[in-house]
Amino acid sequence: MRGLTASDGDGGDRGGERDDGGRAATVGRGRVLTGWAASATTLVGLAAFGLLTVGCSTGGTGTRDEGPAGTQPVAKVTPGTGPSSSAKPAARVDPVTLLKHDPKVSERVRTDLKPCTGSAYPVDTSYGTMTGGPSPDVVVNVMTCGDSVGVGTYVYRPRTNGQYENVFAIEQPAVYGTIDRGDLVVTTQVYEKKDSVAYPSGEEVITYRWAGSRFNEHDRVHNDFNRAVGSGGTDLPGAADPAGN
Repeated sequence: MRGLTASDGDGGDRGGERDDGGRAATVGRGRVLTGWAASATTLVGLAAFGLLTVGCSTGGTGTRDEGPAGTQPVAKVTPGTGPSSSAKPAARVDPVTLLKHDPKVSERVRTDLKPCTGSAYPVDTSYGTMTGGPSPDVVVNVMTCGDSVGVGTYVYRPRTNGQYENVFAIEQPAVYGTIDRGDLVVTTQVYEKKDSVAYPSGEEVITYRWAGSRFNEHDRVHNDFNRAVGSGGTDLPGAADPAGN
């Protein structure tokens, strides 16, 4: 303010002695008012800036603290229960009845098919889809009671009337059939003259695939077993001592 008064004195006092009737004084007062207006505007701006700074610094998060809370719904995640299966359990059949009434089963097998103990027959049964029938196919393996050596493998395909049809049969020593991903896999042990039942010389693994109305051979694998093992009477080697003792 002292600077504004000095300026006004330099021009205002001299202006009273001029012929312009104090016009200089009027101009001087205008300058004084203009200076006050600028100062007031500056103060208002500084005050507004200070308020904005205070509003932004409150809480340390700036403008994110302003405004109402969001009103949009939050999506909920419901844990899934996993895919459900519509597959129904395969209807169980009486394999002994099938074999006894099947003319494709040899008379020898049917005659020798007797319970081993009580009512337990030496028969294994598997269910699975191989022929594309109305229900699962049935694989029946017949074995001996004493050594559990397979003597016959049979495949029964279901019909629409609920009956079963024999579509595959093989009868020979040490044969066993299984279902593997829609194929029929038949394994036959290979014996030589001096082989015991427990230690065959090898095996044939044949894969059959259904083609229209019958099973066709799809793949064959032959495995030769090591004849040096299985003689018995040899102790297992002991574990080596890491310390060398």
